[in-house]
Amino acid sequence: MSHLAFEYRAVDRTGGATNGTLQASSSQDAYRKLLAQGLTPIKIRSARSSRGKGRRGKIRPVDISHFTHQLSVLLEARIPISDCFRSIAEQEPNAKLREIALDLAQSVQSGKNITSALEPHRAIFGTVYVETIHAAETSGNMITVLGHLADAVEEEAEMRRTVRGALMYPIAVVAALTIATLFLVTFVVPKFAKMFSDRGVDLPFLTQVLSGLGVSIRHWWFVYLAVIIAAIFTLRTAWRNQASRMRIDAWMHKAPYLNAILTGVAVSRFASVLGISLRSGIGLIDALGMAGRASGRPLLMADTQRMVDQVRAGGRLREVVSECDYLPGFVKQLISAGEESGEIPRLCGVIAQHFSRETKHLTKNLATVIEPILIAGLTGVVLMIALAVFLPMWDMVKIVG
Repeated sequence: MSHLAFEYRAVDRTGGATNGTLQASSSQDAYRKLLAQGLTPIKIRSARSSRGKGRRGKIRPVDISHFTHQLSVLLEARIPISDCFRSIAEQEPNAKLREIALDLAQSVQSGKNITSALEPHRAIFGTVYVETIHAAETSGNMITVLGHLADAVEEEAEMRRTVRGALMYPIAVVAALTIATLFLVTFVVPKFAKMFSDRGVDLPFLTQVLSGLGVSIRHWWFVYLAVIIAAIFTLRTAWRNQASRMRIDAWMHKAPYLNAILTGVAVSRFASVLGISLRSGIGLIDALGMAGRASGRPLLMADTQRMVDQVRAGGRLREVVSECDYLPGFVKQLISAGEESGEIPRLCGVIAQHFSRETKHLTKNLATVIEPILIAGLTGVVLMIALAVFLPMWDMVKIVG
């Protein structure tokens, strides 16, 4: 496993502050190594990120994960909560998150609890995050829940990075292919078509179509642009509508390889949030609702809502889970076993790790799956444009001959 350099600021057993650098595979690994050395970490960040101390931009999931880890460790060191937020703000390189930490410190010092202080920033931290903090605060299990919550946030961030990395190559190829095709159809094919037409060659149907399309794009490009914008707007509007969103999600799940990735990500999030929620003292009904919302998939949300209604009506978790169409049989069996043994949170963690690992494997191989499709599409486009140019050229050779 590759190791990275992390800069840290920590407090030793005597209360003295110390700074340094260590090698670790991840930020969590760095925290564990410092704790093993008898140090209480206050701030840990990648050595490369120290250059961007003044950066101000979007707050990423990894930033929230680091923020949560720091808060957990500082609370475990019995530092007052307002001082925890100020200490985090002192070393935070993201200016926006630093302002939020200072605002949280001020709110807590004025008498608010952590949940009330987080409420104005719900859009940044997310509903599941805030509700989990609220449950942890109510149950008095804040330190343990914060550690699990930070791991869940970082795991989700890692999943997003993996998916984006796997999609970079296909997206780049599609973008380059689209630009090249537009250039050929808009400028090259119409010029050849005009040249052949001026020489008395009857243009084939394919050449006429591509030439006409190219001329229309050149003269009416704003209409095409308006159609594209309208299509994007329509899709976004449809995604916000519950019924349309369900249909789109069902269509996406019909794609063989995509279905496995979407299911893996959704089930991993569902199980992770369900386990954390139950571990933090949230009731089963509320935990199921939070897990369904965290999954991000409309189909699983709908199934989860049916499960919530059935549990509220007196049904056992084992029975309602067995009727959930979205969850794989493996998940249903583990949740049922967890209910019998009283270890649902632990088994939810097993489920989340399993599907996270499976999804990472699928996304890493995504480019391998898409590559033959891209090659076939590229071949078809090149062949179509080549025929549009060469077919009339052969006819012209016959006329000259």
